[in-house]
Amino acid sequence: MHGYRTDRDSLSDKSGGFLPPNVRRSPSGRIPQWAIDEALGKAEPPAPWRSVETTPPVRTKLRRRPTTQRRPKRSVQFRTVLGIAVVVCLYFTPTLFDRVVLPVAAPYLPGAKIPPPGVEAAPSPLGTPPASTGSTAFVLQGSPKAGQTLVAYDPCRPVHYVVRPDNALPGGDALISEAVAAVSRASGLQFVYDGTTTEAPADQRQAFQPDRYGKRWAPVLIAWSTPAETPDLAGNVAGLGGSGYAETPGQPLVLAAGQISLDAPDLAGIMAIRPDGAAEVRAIIMHELGHVLGLAHVNDPTQLMYAENKGLQDFAAGDRAGLALLGSGPCVPQL
Repeated sequence: MHGYRTDRDSLSDKSGGFLPPNVRRSPSGRIPQWAIDEALGKAEPPAPWRSVETTPPVRTKLRRRPTTQRRPKRSVQFRTVLGIAVVVCLYFTPTLFDRVVLPVAAPYLPGAKIPPPGVEAAPSPLGTPPASTGSTAFVLQGSPKAGQTLVAYDPCRPVHYVVRPDNALPGGDALISEAVAAVSRASGLQFVYDGTTTEAPADQRQAFQPDRYGKRWAPVLIAWSTPAETPDLAGNVAGLGGSGYAETPGQPLVLAAGQISLDAPDLAGIMAIRPDGAAEVRAIIMHELGHVLGLAHVNDPTQLMYAENKGLQDFAAGDRAGLALLGSGPCVPQL
């Protein structure tokens, strides 16, 4: 059984001292850096910037806003949430979030840190989720917003995705396409393939990259990677997957700019030595896409989102019920 990494779970700070017992944790039990600083009295509560010119890029540290400027009317916060899939044991890991700010109804300006609101937003959902199986054997990823339990991609917009082909397995394009199609059928969300990209996977991925992807949230990135490039793939880890949260005040959180890193050497080994290796690799990609859309792990070994896949090659009733629910999320054209 592949164990949890202890370096992220330690109760000690970087200086080696131990934290007080009241340090706050994320929903998975991990301790963000801001919680460590808060517990040690090193940081004040963060607040957003107040203007376009001073908005830090997504993924920079939060800073206090100037006290002489007006309160922002439109803000977007982004948090990456990664679900880590391993060959033996799969687990879910949230990280920190950053916040950027624009005035309400501001026109898009060169250098803006978030896209203009409403890009590609349709007046109604683009697809229809299938009828629920009635199963309750699924778990949704936790929401950082009180009172909102369902955080999903906006069903009124297509979910764009790109593939970084470096280290790709033979037939890997077909496996990704089949996995995406399976998730689209199960959720009703409409996916659009935008081709290949040179973007590498990164923990601190920018959610808005207009020079690379245009004036919209970055597409889901699916990258064939290696432990050398992505250290968290070391050991039994076969893949990493998750999405970020985006929000405009007064509206629900939505998911955006997801990414998946696949351990190409491990998956190549699965395809080479197992009779149904290709189907198992496709199932791993489907599992990671489940994390991208908002599913967490379950305790039921008959579901594909279980932490230990023992040969499952398709979604089960609980997985499908959860994906259908995530396909019925709110439309948020204001974002």
